[in-house]
Amino acid sequence: MSLTRRRLSITGAIGIVAWALTLWPKRARAGDDALDFVERMTGRAATESTQLRLLMPTVFSTGYTVPMDIQVESPMTETDHVKSIRVFAPENPFVEVAQFHFSPRRCLARVSTRIRLAGPQHVVALAEMSDGRLLMAKSWVSVATNGCR
Repeated sequence: MSLTRRRLSITGAIGIVAWALTLWPKRARAGDDALDFVERMTGRAATESTQLRLLMPTVFSTGYTVPMDIQVESPMTETDHVKSIRVFAPENPFVEVAQFHFSPRRCLARVSTRIRLAGPQHVVALAEMSDGRLLMAKSWVSVATNGCR
């Protein structure tokens, strides 16, 4: 079998397509992976919601002190309020980063703090509502240094 220009072009094209297919599913499944991760951690299905907002910088210089702001739109009444918010960083040595509990008469369901991240990853926030719903929001954060050494 001789190596012709046509055969070399076809082999190169197949190689490029195979390489692209190995990269594509990770980006396409990022949302599915987060939902699967939440179901494994809690045993319940969550729904992505705009009612829960997770605000983090997309790129941050250090993984030691990454700012995070979480807000949940809720009337915070006895019948409709946020019970708790949990934060997960799947690439950290300790996956559950934080948990916050709220009472019905609290005026706002909002938390601002800083967390440590081991590397670039999706950070997932879950809000458990008083009616049993699990709301989910995620944010991609790329950090330059590992904050979990």
